[in-house]
Amino acid sequence: MSDEPIKKVSIIVSKGSLDGIYPGLIMANGARMEGIEANLFFTFFGLYGVLKKYMNDIKIATVGNPAMRVPDAKGMPLPTWMGALPGMSAFATHMMSKEMDKLDIPPIGEFIEMISDAGCGIYACRATVDMFHLTEDDFCPQMDRVLTVGEFYELSAGSQIIFT
Repeated sequence: MSDEPIKKVSIIVSKGSLDGIYPGLIMANGARMEGIEANLFFTFFGLYGVLKKYMNDIKIATVGNPAMRVPDAKGMPLPTWMGALPGMSAFATHMMSKEMDKLDIPPIGEFIEMISDAGCGIYACRATVDMFHLTEDDFCPQMDRVLTVGEFYELSAGSQIIFT
């Protein structure tokens, strides 16, 4: 382990659920607040975090989530099959959003804008953009550009790569 401080991070966001997107945003924001260069690379379903039509309607993934507990994080474990019940994802999303509001954590769109304004680079994966038949018009205005994996590695030279 090196004693040198981290100077640059590249964070890959691949999951399109609330619990898949927020960790990347929180880590990028924390990096910028510490003066660390940060880049976010959205790929596969994580792209929904920067698609302007969907970014503020992201839900918690309740199906098959063995960490779900009710009524809160220290409560009774929720059997994984119950995550499939109608309305469970909306309920869990509502509860999580309420808790994030208390902590002054902004909605995804506002968070992306804040992180971008702080100097974080925001990129989309070329392969996923092509596979999902997306165009640059589908993305929020803070998205810097679409990158190939090779371009992402070039951009990430000398950084810590974090996969959320």
